[in-house]
Amino acid sequence: MPKRYFERLQTIDYLIRIKGTGKPAQLAKRLRISERTLYEFLKMMKDLGAPIEYDRYKESYYYAEKGGFNIRFVKNLAAATTILAALFLDSW
Repeated sequence: MPKRYFERLQTIDYLIRIKGTGKPAQLAKRLRISERTLYEFLKMMKDLGAPIEYDRYKESYYYAEKGGFNIRFVKNLAAATTILAALFLDSW
């Protein structure tokens, strides 16, 4: 998967967190992707548990709950396992 994919995911996540996405067509243009590809990103994010909503008045996506994506390498595998276990247990 190209690095650009993760960069776009991070950008989408950031813009959703600050409620600054604009309309889908505007966001897709900003990311230099098609609207269809944008919807695929949003679906994937929702499938991973992101509570993404759209505010028609503010014309922006937002998270219905506080949170965001964090994709990174963790050097200490024990710490990473603890973090993943905590995330898994919180979802139950």
